Amino acid sequence: MGLIVMDLEWNQSSTGREPEVAKLPFEIIEIGAIKLNSEYEMVGEFSELIKPIVYPRLYHITSKIIHIQMEDLARGGRFTDVSKEFLEWCGEDPIICTWGPSDIAELQRNLRFFDCPLLNDGPVKYIDVQKLFALAFDKDKNNRISLEHAVDAIGIEKDIPFHRAFSDAYYTAKVLAKIATGHPEVLKFVSFDVTFPPKTKDDEIFVDFGTYSKRITRVFKDRETALRDRDVMSIVCTECGKPIKKKIGWFSPNGKQYYAAGICDVHGLIKNRVRIQKYDDESVCAIKIVKPIENDGLMKLQEKSARAEELRKKRKEAERKAKEFRSSKKR
Repeated sequence: MGLIVMDLEWNQSSTGREPEVAKLPFEIIEIGAIKLNSEYEMVGEFSELIKPIVYPRLYHITSKIIHIQMEDLARGGRFTDVSKEFLEWCGEDPIICTWGPSDIAELQRNLRFFDCPLLNDGPVKYIDVQKLFALAFDKDKNNRISLEHAVDAIGIEKDIPFHRAFSDAYYTAKVLAKIATGHPEVLKFVSFDVTFPPKTKDDEIFVDFGTYSKRITRVFKDRETALRDRDVMSIVCTECGKPIKKKIGWFSPNGKQYYAAGICDVHGLIKNRVRIQKYDDESVCAIKIVKPIENDGLMKLQEKSARAEELRKKRKEAERKAKEFRSSKKR
């Protein structure tokens, strides 16, 4: 198993609006990567351009950001060939590291579209260096900053230009090495891409990170089915895994995130959060986070619940008035 720090560049519809091919909104045009050893030293490089065939005209903003022209891409290889070469170069059971969550998802989407072997036909474990940087160096642990900002913040020398796949992989590897040296305790917080969810209950993923736990459920046929599932909607303790006394029942401010809280007699206040991941065929999986909170965290959740209830009532009233209006028009 090796560490592969990867960065991708991709093209899109030349209009910059809706994708011309719904199943491939972004087409990969460059793969850059750095291979690291167990000491986080650079021991290998990969850099290849890919000739686009789905979006053969380069989106003008993409061209400006990555400083590349169609003439360069025309000399690139086919995605099927380059991706095969890249995955062979990665070796067996690589742990891929990226700056942010997008690259893994786009690689999986491109592999599926071009009928290539996937990284995995379920969730892919990877290291989100952007997230680890926030945990290690940023007071706002959920803050997402640019790679260049991170490089400046921890004093890494900028010796090659940014915004090409290889150079961004190079700087991401440098940041990861700094994290591993100064804050190795955050390296355990791995991420999972759910472009392809677990297929069965036996395939579900559960990880206990110590300070919180994460469950990625099997695929359900729709949101309603997921929200009726006992494992998804039970309010449990992150420490002992047992059901706890409800303090705040399940609510959602947006129909995507669901929250609840309870109290464990042994371990105190616990927050449960469920995010619903929706797929093209209306199927979903649920990503459940369970973590301890303090009294101020409970108060914030109560305020969020109250706002959600107020919005729900307003929507219901608006629907009632709209129904009355339609009935009056019919008369």
